[in-house]
Amino acid sequence: MQWTLVVPLKPLARAKSRLADTADDGLRPGLALAFAQDTVAAALACPAVRDVAVVTDDGRAGRELAALGAAIVPDEPGNGLNAALAHGTDVVRSRRPAARVAALNADLPALRPGELSRVLEAAGEFPRAFLADAAAIGTTLLAAAPGRELRPAFGAGSRARHRASGAVELAVAGVDSVRQDVDTGADLRSALALGVGPHTAAAAARLLIPGQ
Repeated sequence: MQWTLVVPLKPLARAKSRLADTADDGLRPGLALAFAQDTVAAALACPAVRDVAVVTDDGRAGRELAALGAAIVPDEPGNGLNAALAHGTDVVRSRRPAARVAALNADLPALRPGELSRVLEAAGEFPRAFLADAAAIGTTLLAAAPGRELRPAFGAGSRARHRASGAVELAVAGVDSVRQDVDTGADLRSALALGVGPHTAAAAARLLIPGQ
């Protein structure tokens, strides 16, 4: 059972504004790109992943992520995260209508291929399923079986919205790397404690993070 992952990424200049207490305006774009690079690299190394489609209009990010092996889908709707995910899913399924598709956050710098594989295996048991983030408020992954709409409802409080939409919440133990997205300095410290990929490690080395 293999999946296509759809990864949305906003323009780097506007990414990760909530990290302002940890990284200044000059560092945040590079940090956001590093998160995405480590996320995509780990996803492509997962045996359950057939391919990765990144939805972005950022030229620099597109070039760097394509170099890792991701397909780049222009964000034609330009109307936010959920519109980008729906568009990316439509593009994937226009080419392969029976594709299993999962939306994955671009800010999972500690992502482990083996843990992702376990989550996707569990998701394959249901028409639609999702994984809550480490804070148990948001969502880091939303999966849809062939013939099922993804119906993304990401954003603040998305765990409750995805559950209300009928998606099954996955209870997979020991997959902290798939849950640990990074929006704040505290999130970044938690990801660093788990062990991040090389791009994030290099970018974070430029920061002064208490407790690092």
